[in-house]
Amino acid sequence: MEDSQLIREIKAGNVELYSVLMRRYQRKILAFTYYMLKGAGLGHLAEDVSSETFYKAFKSLQSFREVEASFSTWLYTIARNTALSELRRNRATNVPLEDGELVTDSSTDAAPEQALLRSEQVGMVRTAIDNLPEKQRAALILREYDQMDYQEIARILGQSISSVKSLLFRARLSIKTQLEPYYYGPVYEEEMYKGMRPNEG
Repeated sequence: MEDSQLIREIKAGNVELYSVLMRRYQRKILAFTYYMLKGAGLGHLAEDVSSETFYKAFKSLQSFREVEASFSTWLYTIARNTALSELRRNRATNVPLEDGELVTDSSTDAAPEQALLRSEQVGMVRTAIDNLPEKQRAALILREYDQMDYQEIARILGQSISSVKSLLFRARLSIKTQLEPYYYGPVYEEEMYKGMRPNEG
């Protein structure tokens, strides 16, 4: 059942169907909020922020209008705003980053050495992403992890498409600059983000 049909049914009173929407987006929203919070040392709050996001979305669902944005875009906007509120509330400073385990890229048929190397590479990319300014980080996560188009990202961040492209350019440049000392050869963009996406974990 499509999101739009589910939402119509929920608005009509079949509220139990909201659990279907939650299952559909739970992992992605949890990953997004985790990456948003981790750089400030608040990754442990990602599950709470994700749950709050779904609660806010449910309470406001009657006001949702699909002509203005898709449900996923609307939900990510709520998730970003909720994460930002948590960051402001905690006023946390950056702390040493731990290795995240929310998205893994280990492969059972890969050689142990290759699995270890890939794990180290993904860890470095995640750390580099954590060091980005909030808008650059959010834009990159939405583009590379969730594979969103520029228009969707622009709506979630409240930016123009050209601004999103600029944010992505600066984010990628920053990550390449951070990672190049650890690579023997050029850092290729596709290689950098391998292992971060759900289908590659």
